[in-house]
Parts: sequence; C-alpha cells; structure tokens
Amino acid sequence: MAGACRLVSKPRGEAYPHIYTVPMKQLRFLRGTLALLVALVTAVPLHAQGRGRWTPEQAAAWQQQTGWLAGSNYAPASAINQLEMWQAETWDPRGIDRELGWAQGLGFNTMRVFLHDQAYRQDPAGFLNRVDEFLAIADRHHIRPMLVLFDAVWDPFPRTGRQRQPTPGLHNSGWVQSPGAEVLRDSTRYAELLQPYVKGVVGRFAGDRRVLAWDLFNEPDNRNGGSYGAFEPANKGALSMALLRRTFAWAREMNPVQPLTAAPWKGDYVDPSQTLPITRFMLDNSDVITFHSYDALPDLQREVAALQRLGRPVICTEYMARPRGSTFETMLPFFKQQHVGAINWGFVSGKSQTIYPWDSWEHPYPAEPPVWFHDIFRTDGTPYRPAEVELIRSVTARS
Repeated sequence: MAGACRLVSKPRGEAYPHIYTVPMKQLRFLRGTLALLVALVTAVPLHAQGRGRWTPEQAAAWQQQTGWLAGSNYAPASAINQLEMWQAETWDPRGIDRELGWAQGLGFNTMRVFLHDQAYRQDPAGFLNRVDEFLAIADRHHIRPMLVLFDAVWDPFPRTGRQRQPTPGLHNSGWVQSPGAEVLRDSTRYAELLQPYVKGVVGRFAGDRRVLAWDLFNEPDNRNGGSYGAFEPANKGALSMALLRRTFAWAREMNPVQPLTAAPWKGDYVDPSQTLPITRFMLDNSDVITFHSYDALPDLQREVAALQRLGRPVICTEYMARPRGSTFETMLPFFKQQHVGAINWGFVSGKSQTIYPWDSWEHPYPAEPPVWFHDIFRTDGTPYRPAEVELIRSVTARS
C-alpha cells in the first residue's frame, strides 16, 4: 500500500440466427468467456480441499476474458479507513456511486478495494450485504473490483465504532491494519477469528462475475518503520507468513472462479537468489501475478520483464507517486504496451490524505504540497491535473 515511509526501493443476450451475424467484438467476448469457463471447470478438483492453483493456461484464459485492466486503489473521500467505509453508520453508497462515475469517465474497468475482518465480525450479514451493494454500484459503472482481505500497513490497533478525524497534513493518518496486532500475535486464534471472515466473504462471492480477483494480504511483511514500527510484533514477518499460508488454503476451499493473488512489494524480483522467502511464496502461489512498484520507469521495466518470465498475467496493483518519477505519463503507456494491468495508488483526495507524501510522518505538511503524491481528483470531482486526466482517457480509449 502507499506504505509507511518506505526506506527500501519497491522494487451479459439474444440468440443470433446465424453465426456470421455476430459482431466481431461480441464474438471475441464470447470466445474469451467460453475459454475462461472451460479453464475454470477444469481448475476445480472435486474434493474437500477446494481447487488448486491455476495453471498458466487457465490464468491466460482469464486474462483473455478480462482484457487490459486499469484503475485505482479506492476508498471514498468520506472514509478515513476500511472500517469507516464499511460500517453501517458511515456507509456512503451515494458518494461511492458518484466517485465510481468519475472512474468510469476515465475508462477505468477495475478498482482495488480493501475490506476488514473487524467490520465482518461486528456485523457479518450487514457487511456482506454492503459489499454486495458496492459490487452492484461498481457493476453499473462497468467496474469489476479487486477485493483485498488483509492489510499489514499503518495503525496496528483497529477498533470498530466511530473513527478518529484525520491528522492535518499527514498521509494516511487513520488507515488501520487487518488483522490488528493483537490478533496477529496469537496464531492459535486465526482459525477462530479469521477463518470465518475469509470463508464467509470469499464463499459469498466465489461465483460472482462482478468480482475481478481476490488480493489476500497487502504487504504482509511491512513493518511500518516510519510510523508504527515500535508497536509491531518482533516476529511480524513469520506471523504474517503463517496467516498468508492459511488464507490461501481457506480461500481455495471456497472454489472461487476468480484468481487469488498476493503482491510482492520489496526486494529483488529479478535475481532469484536475492528474492525474499515471503516474496517467493507469493509468486509461487498466486494464480495471477501482482506486484507493487513506486520506482521510476527503468527499474519498473526490469521488474516487469522478470515477472513476465513466470508465464502468467501480471498486474501492478500499486504505482504512481509523482515526486518519485512514477507518473501516469511515464508508466501508463508502458503498462498498456506490455498488457500489464495498472492500478495506481489513490483516486480522490479525501480523509485518507494521500496527496501528502510518506515523509509527512516525519514532517507534517502545513498546506497542500506543491506536487500531489497520490490521487487524481479533488473531493468535488475536479481533476488535480486536467492534462493528466486526458492522458489517462487517451490510453484507456485504445483498449
């Protein structure tokens, strides 16, 4: 995620009377859909353990059906974090509908959206109904979200109920981890507290075409060194790895038709001897490959080339930090040319305050920064940079 002061380089039809009357665009869609259905049927073994990892051919069929993906990481401007987005008292479907309309206007066809285990545990039926309503809103705007189950970044002490107000000038001042440190520290309670959440959510939407993919755990080994590092478990990496393993297994037991993935975010993807064990686990177990990179174009090109050699669809689920040289102008045309999915961090400037850079945790900003770090629109829908919005539209229009 827009990580805590990163100190490392990241890395639906009528029957046609004759086949020849089918428009070519419709024919390509039907052909891709048929290939995906065949692949998914063969992917699901008939035993209690659920399906295994997709083969490269099954992943390729999924990519053929979805086409090139472009979108943003999304939280409504009215929500400081995942709990404020999903709890009944602050659920904002009208605002979400308005903002996803702006995304549709950019030509975006996906958005990456974070859920939270405590929001589910507090009100399972209500939470699932709100996720269903969100998917209905997104579907009206021709957007298929990627849903994120867990997140290791920012405040490790989440609490349901009323959320605090943003700290002025501070990037992501109220975002919370899922699960929180209290639960993460006690692996003996994962099955009790977290398994029902994973199976409840994935099971409810396992056959739902409106869900693009499941991102199981955002940056599981992020220790939040610039913000909450002093409060993190000393063995966070090992604990997160144990939870990640179980989450893959729990999700696969639900036999989802959507791909499962988890995104490497640091270390070296290019040299296998330098790849971190948790990174290797994510790459070896994901149905489709996702990754994060806020690097400039030359480094991004090396990372993409290395990941493409794995023979699976590749999606960058976090990029775009303007002052670091990761911009729409340089990155989006490259992603499109390489058929690599592109999901930037930040959509609308709001309570998350990700217009401010990571270093605002050391030096809070007294006013709007001269160059926005993330985000595309102001709260009223005005583009931060109109030329940038036109660039995005020009690239997505060629899809």
